[in-house]
Amino acid sequence: MKRLIILPALLGAGPALAAAGDYPFLSLYNTDIVVLLAFLLFIGILVYFKVPGKVTGFLDARTEQIRNDLDEARRLREEAQQLVAGYERKLREVKEQADRIVTRATQEAKDAAEQARRDMDAQVARRLAAAEEQLAASEAEAIRSVRNRAVAVAVAAATEVLAQQMSGAEAAKSIDAGIAEVEARLH
Repeated sequence: MKRLIILPALLGAGPALAAAGDYPFLSLYNTDIVVLLAFLLFIGILVYFKVPGKVTGFLDARTEQIRNDLDEARRLREEAQQLVAGYERKLREVKEQADRIVTRATQEAKDAAEQARRDMDAQVARRLAAAEEQLAASEAEAIRSVRNRAVAVAVAAATEVLAQQMSGAEAAKSIDAGIAEVEARLH
């Protein structure tokens, strides 16, 4: 407090002493003295109303508010960094999951194509087997038909030859023997 009063007094003393004029130095007609007194009065009023303490308190409060704002900004920055790291981690996980889905879908498509090829091969094999069976059955039917026709022709030819060479009694005996032989083979 004393320092605040002494410093302005020393600063004001120089011009006051240097002032020249017809009036004494400590007179109210000396403007330097009036300014010095006004200044000292102003400083006294400031000190009386504790303005320096209030200004200091205001500056301290402002400093504290700025410090709190900086701390809040640091905290928000750290939270933002954590959020960014979390989102980057989630993005990596989503990318990995998408890669797994694509890989699995590709594998499933390959498996489905392979299964379809196997099914097609099996169906072609079944149709070929059915066609071969049908061809074999047709061939067997044709062979049987040719044999039956050959047998019928041979029987007819043999009947004609026997009819020309044999007499009636021999023919009846031969027919009865043939019928008996056919019955024995069929049953």
